[in-house]
Amino acid sequence: MKVFIVMTAVAALANAQFKCPAKDGQYEDDRQCDKFYECVDGVATTKLCPDGLVFDQLIRKINKCDQPFNVDCGDRTELQPPKPNSQCPRRNGFFAHPDPGVCNVFYNCIEGEATEVKCTAGLHFDEYSGTCVWPDAAGRQGCNVQDKKLKDGFECPKETPVDPQGQPVAHPKFAHPSDCQRFYVCLNGVEPRDLGCQVGEVYNEETQKCDAPENVRGCEDWYKDSEEAAPGPKGRN
Repeated sequence: MKVFIVMTAVAALANAQFKCPAKDGQYEDDRQCDKFYECVDGVATTKLCPDGLVFDQLIRKINKCDQPFNVDCGDRTELQPPKPNSQCPRRNGFFAHPDPGVCNVFYNCIEGEATEVKCTAGLHFDEYSGTCVWPDAAGRQGCNVQDKKLKDGFECPKETPVDPQGQPVAHPKFAHPSDCQRFYVCLNGVEPRDLGCQVGEVYNEETQKCDAPENVRGCEDWYKDSEEAAPGPKGRN
């Protein structure tokens, strides 16, 4: 009974310290980012966002609790004590894999229930933005680098090609060294894929598209000796 009286007194004191504005609504605490006050008829009730979320007074919705990377807490640096489990440092939010070497996997935690999410090939998870970004933007250290090499030995170049405007090409393509019909694509610049044009066409490195053989120097006769228009044992000149 004494404990209940003390807790009630503390809550009453906190409410008394916050002075409600004339307009009813929800208002932020000046020190704790996940704490806010709900004012009704001039009376303040202290409330907390779900663990992992923070309060944003600027949100027009009734629920003003959002992910930390969407909210500028400013000087409101304090937070409620976390309620973690094995995969969720807090009950709600987007969190990096607990193994610091695994940079392309993260967890979406909703009330302590974790869903594993894998970034698109070549990207790393960035906790500051809650999204998958280029490794340079994420700036994470100690990430495991997998050997990304095809069976024929092709691997994506370390330097990302740029377009005529000087912008990095998201998924650069490369001609096969000996097969006019085949070409490589580097997904996000790092994940190699071996692809091919449809029968009757060859890869045009200049246009980065499949094209008629007569339009690609060195591949004009690629299908010449095949009645079924299938690639023969020839190579690029």
